[in-house]
Amino acid sequence: MPVQLRIYTITPGNLQQFAREWQEKIRPAREKVGFSIPGAWSVPETGQFVWLMEYPDQAAWEERDRAYFDSDERKAMDPNPARLIAKMEQYFVEPVT
Repeated sequence: MPVQLRIYTITPGNLQQFAREWQEKIRPAREKVGFSIPGAWSVPETGQFVWLMEYPDQAAWEERDRAYFDSDERKAMDPNPARLIAKMEQYFVEPVT
């Protein structure tokens, strides 16, 4: 199953606020379109929010991602949690065996 690692550097002083908004808004909206979220963590020392997202079909990943951004839930996020993100990184990761 494809797994994406997302690393967000949050604007100074807003890590806890972002974590709350992510938990209340982003996570449920992502799960509603079919993604699963195995975990999320904050890194207070660096002001980062790190999370993993999975979807069973790599070929359909981009379509599901568009479905998330086009969803009523995502469009209704006001204020937009992305306002608190200073830098965003995302990588597909593979297990080490």
